[in-house]
Amino acid sequence: MAFLEVNDIKKSFGKNEILKGISFDLQKGEVLSIIGSSGSGKTTLLRCINFLEFAESGTITVNGEMIYDGVVDKKIKEKDLRKKRLHFGLVFQDFNLLDTFSLRDNIYLPLVLAGEDYREMEQKIRPIAQALCITELLDKYPYEVSGGQKQRAAVARALITDPKLILADEPTGALDSKAASALLSMFGEINDEGQTILMVTHSAQAASHASRVLFIKDGEVFHQIYKGSKSRQEMYQMIA
Repeated sequence: MAFLEVNDIKKSFGKNEILKGISFDLQKGEVLSIIGSSGSGKTTLLRCINFLEFAESGTITVNGEMIYDGVVDKKIKEKDLRKKRLHFGLVFQDFNLLDTFSLRDNIYLPLVLAGEDYREMEQKIRPIAQALCITELLDKYPYEVSGGQKQRAAVARALITDPKLILADEPTGALDSKAASALLSMFGEINDEGQTILMVTHSAQAASHASRVLFIKDGEVFHQIYKGSKSRQEMYQMIA
């Protein structure tokens, strides 16, 4: 049984059909990249999986539990949405950090929304901050740190809920090449520890770090490739 199953997801904005019945699955511990040009529907797909948008039809199953039924869940309550989103840790392209909050409080935010005890938050943040080398930065504000450090804080916020799946939306898009390479290496280390990752990107370089790549165009999956025993450079060449 697949860890994540996305079945026949459709989404339109007005008369513009963005997702045209997308289906795919993801195995536990896999890194999957979905690659496509701007307007291909990849970000809308990710937002539907995380309930930032609502698909008009289709189902989403995580670890055998159906968490979304496009027929049944049309009027899902906000408190139920928050519980469902705890399945996922979301890493945004533009970090989505609040400048009026310290990095620590930005990282705590999903736990605060879930009503978790502050003492438990303290215990959870320590190993994550240490692993991401931001322990000394936690009391700084986003405008006081570099883009790479902001992205590390965004990754920490995604990890602190102990999510079943990391969803990354163009995670290298706002980074220079050095910071992007560091972030992708970080994802590799997280994956080595068993974390499942789904990343959408338009970058062949970023996608080459995945074990499998789905190509999306005009709201449909039209091709996929597996890394297997290929090197990262060979994977990059196949994608490009």
